Amino acid sequence: MKRSDLPSLDDLRAFEVVARLGSVRAAASELNLTHGAVSRRVSKLSEHLDIRLLEPDGRGLRLTGEGARLAQATTNALALVASALEDIRKVDVSPPIVVSCERSVAMRWLIPRLSEFHDRHPEIDLHLSVGGGGFDFARDRITLAIRRLDFAIDANWQVERLIEEEVGPVMHPAMTDRFAAGDYVALAAKTRPDGWQKWSAAHPEAPKPRSTRFLDHHFLMVEAAAGGLGVAMCPRIIATDDIRKGRLAAPLGFQPDGSHYGVIRSALAKKTAGVDQFVSWLLAAIQEDFYAAS
Repeated sequence: MKRSDLPSLDDLRAFEVVARLGSVRAAASELNLTHGAVSRRVSKLSEHLDIRLLEPDGRGLRLTGEGARLAQATTNALALVASALEDIRKVDVSPPIVVSCERSVAMRWLIPRLSEFHDRHPEIDLHLSVGGGGFDFARDRITLAIRRLDFAIDANWQVERLIEEEVGPVMHPAMTDRFAAGDYVALAAKTRPDGWQKWSAAHPEAPKPRSTRFLDHHFLMVEAAAGGLGVAMCPRIIATDDIRKGRLAAPLGFQPDGSHYGVIRSALAKKTAGVDQFVSWLLAAIQEDFYAAS
């Protein structure tokens, strides 16, 4: 018999259950079908094969010789399929890498570079989320965290330093003269409200602003500075692309503030394929952007 001539799998399954349970009613219950639907499927199978599979036996049914052979073969075949499916489901599928990154760093530095990583490693399933400060790997369902290391670090975490935090005033290039004359508004992020105060204390000779305006996040502050609304006290990693493009100027450069960014691994990271490749790529990208010329 050609494969194209094989009967319907639904009909074979209905027949196998009837043969195994010895009752159309019981088969209907197992298959979640009506009594009539099961009977029609078994009858259709018998007509397709032109073989009598069942015969009356008192108030019940019994298999014919041909029916018994087909029932055994169908049971064996369905058991083989079930076993294969069970094995397939047991295959260890590596979970995706979920990277949690500081919001402004993700938007201004990481995301513009992620396509390069995906091009190099299309087989790695990488998801990105944003967050800042402390976190919980299990609660937040993350594999890696990119953070400014300004909070308590669990002794069981594996931490690799990425880059020293450097900060400095950035502005639209047309504002450099006004900045030098002290005719500017200082832009500060609410996440670091004392940024200007600390920088000014370390640079007493720098021109002081007329006033200070606070924005919710660094990425908003950078956009405000690029739009000419003031001078932002900005981390270098967040401003570097805009400086290269000429959207921002940093006439006084950037100075370390004593903190660092790092990539933090969870215990799950040891079991997740692709983590080493991502961390290696991340370190290489940092090296290229900030240390290659030094």
